[in-house]
Amino acid sequence: MSELITTPRRATFRAMSEGTLEDWQIIRSIEPEEPLAETLLAQLRRIGEVECGFAVDRTTHSLQTATRAERAGRSDDYVLAALLHDIGDTLGPANHSEVAGAILRPHLPEDLHWMVKHHGEFQLYYFGHHTGQGRDVRDRHAGHPHYDLTAEFCEEYDQRSFDPDYPTEPIAHFEPLVREKIR
Repeated sequence: MSELITTPRRATFRAMSEGTLEDWQIIRSIEPEEPLAETLLAQLRRIGEVECGFAVDRTTHSLQTATRAERAGRSDDYVLAALLHDIGDTLGPANHSEVAGAILRPHLPEDLHWMVKHHGEFQLYYFGHHTGQGRDVRDRHAGHPHYDLTAEFCEEYDQRSFDPDYPTEPIAHFEPLVREKIR
Protein backbone atom coordinates (compact mmCIF):
# COMPACT_ATOMS: atom_id res chain seq x y z
CA MET A 1 0.00 0.00 0.00
CA SER A 2 1.51 3.34 -0.98
CA GLU A 3 1.27 6.43 1.18
CA LEU A 4 -0.82 9.25 -0.09
CA ILE A 5 1.25 12.42 -0.21
CA THR A 6 -0.73 15.60 -0.10
CA THR A 7 0.57 18.97 -1.12
CA PRO A 8 -0.76 21.90 0.83
CA ARG A 9 -3.04 24.20 -1.09
CA ARG A 10 -1.34 27.37 -2.19
CA ALA A 11 -2.42 30.64 -3.64
CA THR A 12 -2.04 30.82 -7.41
CA PHE A 13 -1.06 34.46 -7.92
CA ARG A 14 2.41 35.65 -8.84
CA ALA A 15 1.75 39.25 -7.82
CA MET A 16 -0.47 40.27 -4.92
CA SER A 17 -2.57 42.42 -7.24
CA GLU A 18 -3.67 39.20 -9.00
CA GLY A 19 -4.90 37.53 -5.79
CA THR A 20 -8.45 36.28 -5.52
CA LEU A 21 -10.71 35.82 -2.53
CA GLU A 22 -9.95 32.07 -2.65
CA ASP A 23 -6.19 32.77 -2.66
CA TRP A 24 -6.48 34.93 0.45
CA GLN A 25 -8.73 32.40 2.17
CA ILE A 26 -6.05 29.73 1.62
CA ILE A 27 -3.34 32.01 2.99
CA ARG A 28 -5.35 33.08 6.03
CA SER A 29 -6.40 29.50 6.82
CA ILE A 30 -2.83 28.37 7.39
CA GLU A 31 -1.85 28.92 11.01
CA PRO A 32 1.76 29.57 11.96
CA GLU A 33 3.46 26.39 13.14
CA GLU A 34 4.43 27.99 16.41
CA PRO A 35 2.36 30.54 18.34
CA LEU A 36 4.09 33.90 18.74
CA ALA A 37 4.37 33.45 22.52
CA GLU A 38 6.44 30.31 22.00
CA THR A 39 8.59 32.04 19.38
CA LEU A 40 9.30 34.90 21.79
CA LEU A 41 10.11 32.53 24.65
CA ALA A 42 12.52 30.69 22.36
CA GLN A 43 14.09 34.00 21.33
CA LEU A 44 14.41 34.97 24.99
CA ARG A 45 16.40 31.78 25.54
CA ARG A 46 18.40 32.32 22.34
CA ILE A 47 19.65 35.80 23.25
CA GLY A 48 21.38 34.25 26.25
CA GLU A 49 23.42 31.96 24.02
CA VAL A 50 25.25 34.82 22.32
CA GLU A 51 28.38 36.08 24.08
CA CYS A 52 27.81 39.66 25.12
CA GLY A 53 30.58 40.54 27.57
CA PHE A 54 28.25 41.65 30.36
CA ALA A 55 28.43 40.13 33.86
CA VAL A 56 25.27 38.17 32.99
CA ASP A 57 23.97 36.90 29.66
CA ARG A 58 21.13 38.70 27.88
CA THR A 59 18.51 36.19 28.96
CA THR A 60 19.47 36.61 32.61
CA HIS A 61 19.45 40.39 32.16
CA SER A 62 15.93 40.27 30.74
CA LEU A 63 14.71 37.93 33.46
CA GLN A 64 16.32 40.10 36.11
CA THR A 65 14.71 43.24 34.70
CA ALA A 66 11.29 41.57 34.77
CA THR A 67 11.88 40.12 38.24
CA ARG A 68 12.73 43.57 39.61
CA ALA A 69 9.65 45.11 37.98
CA GLU A 70 7.40 42.35 39.29
CA ARG A 71 8.78 42.63 42.83
CA ALA A 72 8.17 46.38 42.69
CA GLY A 73 4.48 45.67 42.04
CA ARG A 74 4.37 46.80 38.41
CA SER A 75 1.46 45.72 36.21
CA ASP A 76 1.55 42.52 34.17
CA ASP A 77 1.93 44.59 30.98
CA TYR A 78 4.92 46.41 32.49
CA VAL A 79 6.51 43.11 33.57
CA LEU A 80 5.97 41.72 30.07
CA ALA A 81 7.63 44.82 28.57
CA ALA A 82 10.53 44.46 31.02
CA LEU A 83 10.91 40.78 30.18
CA LEU A 84 10.93 41.24 26.41
CA HIS A 85 12.50 44.71 26.08
CA ASP A 86 15.75 43.30 24.63
CA ILE A 87 14.19 40.57 22.48
CA GLY A 88 15.64 42.29 19.41
CA ASP A 89 19.28 42.19 20.61
CA THR A 90 20.41 39.48 18.21
CA LEU A 91 17.91 40.29 15.44
CA GLY A 92 18.89 43.94 15.08
CA PRO A 93 21.80 44.87 17.33
CA ALA A 94 22.02 48.42 15.97
CA ASN A 95 18.33 49.10 16.66
CA HIS A 96 17.26 46.37 19.06
CA SER A 97 14.79 48.64 20.85
CA GLU A 98 12.93 49.41 17.65
CA VAL A 99 12.87 45.71 16.73
CA ALA A 100 11.45 44.79 20.14
CA GLY A 101 8.99 47.66 19.94
CA ALA A 102 7.73 46.52 16.53
CA ILE A 103 7.23 42.96 17.74
CA LEU A 104 5.48 43.98 20.96
CA ARG A 105 3.39 46.88 19.61
CA PRO A 106 0.14 44.90 19.26
CA HIS A 107 0.53 43.45 22.74
CA LEU A 108 1.36 46.49 24.89
CA PRO A 109 -0.41 49.72 25.76
CA GLU A 110 0.94 52.73 23.88
CA ASP A 111 3.05 54.07 26.77
CA LEU A 112 4.85 50.77 27.34
CA HIS A 113 5.33 50.25 23.61
CA TRP A 114 7.01 53.68 23.41
CA MET A 115 9.15 52.79 26.44
CA VAL A 116 10.40 49.57 24.83
CA LYS A 117 10.92 51.22 21.44
CA HIS A 118 13.05 54.04 22.90
CA HIS A 119 14.79 52.46 25.90
CA GLY A 120 18.03 51.97 23.94
CA GLU A 121 18.44 55.71 23.46
CA PHE A 122 17.69 56.29 27.14
CA GLN A 123 20.23 53.66 28.21
CA LEU A 124 22.99 55.68 26.54
CA TYR A 125 22.70 58.04 29.50
CA TYR A 126 24.64 55.43 31.50
CA PHE A 127 27.37 54.57 29.01
CA GLY A 128 27.18 56.73 25.88
CA HIS A 129 30.06 58.91 27.04
CA HIS A 130 32.27 55.78 27.07
CA THR A 131 31.32 54.75 23.53
CA GLY A 132 31.39 58.09 21.73
CA GLN A 133 27.60 58.25 21.37
CA GLY A 134 26.95 60.79 24.11
CA ARG A 135 24.85 60.62 27.23
CA ASP A 136 22.22 63.09 26.11
CA VAL A 137 20.67 61.25 23.18
CA ARG A 138 17.47 60.82 25.18
CA ASP A 139 17.13 64.60 25.44
CA ARG A 140 15.68 64.68 21.91
CA HIS A 141 12.55 63.23 23.53
CA ALA A 142 12.35 65.80 26.37
CA GLY A 143 8.77 66.82 26.90
CA HIS A 144 7.32 63.63 25.41
CA PRO A 145 4.50 62.22 27.56
CA HIS A 146 6.39 58.92 28.04
CA TYR A 147 9.84 60.39 28.66
CA ASP A 148 9.67 60.05 32.45
CA LEU A 149 8.29 56.49 32.27
CA THR A 150 11.16 55.44 30.03
CA ALA A 151 13.81 57.22 32.08
CA GLU A 152 12.46 55.56 35.22
CA PHE A 153 12.41 52.10 33.56
CA CYS A 154 16.05 52.48 32.59
CA GLU A 155 17.10 53.82 35.99
CA GLU A 156 15.15 51.47 38.24
CA TYR A 157 15.12 48.23 36.27
CA ASP A 158 17.09 48.01 33.02
CA GLN A 159 20.49 49.48 33.89
CA ARG A 160 20.55 47.76 37.31
CA SER A 161 19.92 44.26 35.97
CA PHE A 162 23.43 42.98 35.33
CA ASP A 163 23.99 41.55 38.82
CA PRO A 164 25.02 37.87 38.85
CA ASP A 165 24.10 37.66 42.56
CA TYR A 166 20.55 39.00 42.26
CA PRO A 167 17.94 36.27 42.95
CA THR A 168 16.27 36.16 39.55
CA GLU A 169 13.12 34.27 38.59
CA PRO A 170 13.56 31.64 35.83
CA ILE A 171 11.86 31.75 32.43
CA ALA A 172 9.30 29.18 33.65
CA HIS A 173 8.03 31.75 36.15
CA PHE A 174 7.14 34.18 33.34
CA GLU A 175 5.91 31.69 30.72
CA PRO A 176 2.23 31.90 31.80
CA LEU A 177 2.33 35.69 31.53
CA VAL A 178 3.83 35.58 28.04
CA ARG A 179 1.29 32.97 26.89
CA GLU A 180 -1.59 34.98 28.34
CA LYS A 181 -0.54 38.35 26.90
CA ILE A 182 0.94 37.34 23.54
CA ARG A 183 -1.62 35.74 21.27
